[in-house]
Amino acid sequence: MKMLKKKFKSYNPKLKEECGVFGISNYDDASTLTALGLHALQHRGQEGCGIVSFDEKKYYSEKRYGLVGDNFNKEKVLKKLPGKFAIGHNRYSTTGGTTLRNIQPFFADTNAGGIGVAHNGNLTNAITIRKKLVKEGAIFYSTSDTEVIIQLIAKSKRSKTIDKVIDAIFQIQGGYALVMLAQNKLIGVRDPLGIRPLVIGKIKNSYVFASETCALDIIGAKFLREVENGEVVVIENNEIKSIKPFPLKKPRPCIFEYIYFSRPDSILNGKTTYEFRKKFGEQLACEDSIDADLVVPVPDSGNAAALGYSQKTKINFDLGLIRNHYVGRTFIEPTQKIRSLGVKLKLNPNKSSIKDKKIILIDDSLVRGTTSHKIVKMLYDAGAKEIHVRIASPEIKYPDFYGVDMPTKKELLAANKSVDEICEYIGANSLKFLSINGLYKAMGYEKRNNSYPQLTDHYFTGDYPVEIIDELGDNKITQLSLLSTGSNN
Repeated sequence: MKMLKKKFKSYNPKLKEECGVFGISNYDDASTLTALGLHALQHRGQEGCGIVSFDEKKYYSEKRYGLVGDNFNKEKVLKKLPGKFAIGHNRYSTTGGTTLRNIQPFFADTNAGGIGVAHNGNLTNAITIRKKLVKEGAIFYSTSDTEVIIQLIAKSKRSKTIDKVIDAIFQIQGGYALVMLAQNKLIGVRDPLGIRPLVIGKIKNSYVFASETCALDIIGAKFLREVENGEVVVIENNEIKSIKPFPLKKPRPCIFEYIYFSRPDSILNGKTTYEFRKKFGEQLACEDSIDADLVVPVPDSGNAAALGYSQKTKINFDLGLIRNHYVGRTFIEPTQKIRSLGVKLKLNPNKSSIKDKKIILIDDSLVRGTTSHKIVKMLYDAGAKEIHVRIASPEIKYPDFYGVDMPTKKELLAANKSVDEICEYIGANSLKFLSINGLYKAMGYEKRNNSYPQLTDHYFTGDYPVEIIDELGDNKITQLSLLSTGSNN
C-alpha cells in the first residue's frame, strides 16, 4: 500500500481541461469581445492564449503564455489586434508540448488567402497524417495536431476556402471543434459525432462561435443553438449558412462536459450543467442507503452533486471544506517541502462543521485517488467521526483520446483496483460510485443504449466511437520536433 501511495503522489490528481475557442464576425472591437469570451472560457485551458484578428486587409496575431486576464487586459495589446473579425483560443495541451509555437490560433497563407484556425479537441490520426505529409515535403513548425489541419487545408487543390476546409475535415478523425477565420468569413466545424462542443450566438447583427454559452453571456450575445454534429457553419456578410458534408449520424457528445468540464452556468442540451450535476447527486442518493450527519462537497467540483444528494436524502448540507480560490492551476511549487503540502494549498477543513460528524463526502469524479486520499485524511485530522465517499459518476477505467489530458490505463485507479481496494487506499469508511445506467437516467434517458450509446462515455465503458489510429496510450508520442519545447521559438 505504501508503494502505491508513493507512486501516485507525483501525478496531477484531476482531469485537465480541454481547450476553449471563440470567434466573432463583423463587430467593432472584435478582439476585445474575443478576449472577454476567452476569459469566460478560462477554465478550459490555462497554459496559453492567443487571438488572431482581421481588418479586411491584413491579419494580426498575438500569443501569450498564461491567463487571458494577465495578457489581454491592456488597451495597448488589444490595439495590436484591429479589425471587425477575430478568433481566440485558450490552450491546454493534450498533443504537443507547452511552448509558444504551439499556442493557437494558428495562421497560414494559402492560395485562397489567409486562414486562422483555433481547435478544441484531439485528432486520433494526426501523427499518421503528419508522417505522410512530411514524406511529401511538408514543413511543420509546431508539434500540435492542429497544424495538421492547416497543412491539409493548404495542400487542397480546391480553389475556394470552404471547399479546402471540407477536403481537410474528410481526412481527419477524432473529437474536434474548429473556429476558423478566412478573410471576411467565420467558419465553425464540429466533428461527425459532436464529441467536442461548439455553440452559435448573436450580438446585434453579428454572429459568434464559442465552446460554451457562458462566453456568450459575458459579451451580451444571445444563444441561438449548438453547431450540430458533423456540421460546417459559414458566416459571411452577417448571414449564416449550414453545410452538412458527412453522412448523417446520431450525436454522441462527451459525457464529461456534463460531469466536469463545462462551467455550471453553461447550457448543454437545453439545460445548464448545474442542473445535470444536481440530478447526478439526486440519482446517487437514490442508489445509496448510508446514514450520516452531513453532506460535504469537494469544492467546487462536487458542489452541485452534493446539493442534489442533500435535498434528496434530507441530510444537512454544509461546507466542510473551504477552498482557497487564489491558488490557481499555475501555482509555483518551488520546493519539495511546499510541494508536499499538496491539497492543503487549495483546501482547508471547516472544523466547526465537521467535528464528531458522520460525513458523506461528494465529488464529481475519481481519477488517481490522490486528492480523495488527502482530503479524507484532512477531515479525519479535523475531527470527523466517519467519512463515506460518494462519486457522482461511474468508475473511470479507460483513457481519453479525443481532447482530454487523461492518465494512461495503468495510472487510473479504478482500472486496476476494485471499489473495496480503492476505498482502502483513500482511507474512507465506505465508497460508492454512481452507476452507468443511473448516470443516463439522471440525464433524462431510461438507460444507456448499449447498441448505440447516447453519449461518448468510453471513460467508463471502453466504448470508443472513433477509431484510435495513431499509436497512443502508453506509447503516446508528444515530442514531434527536434527543437526543444523549452526553446523561445
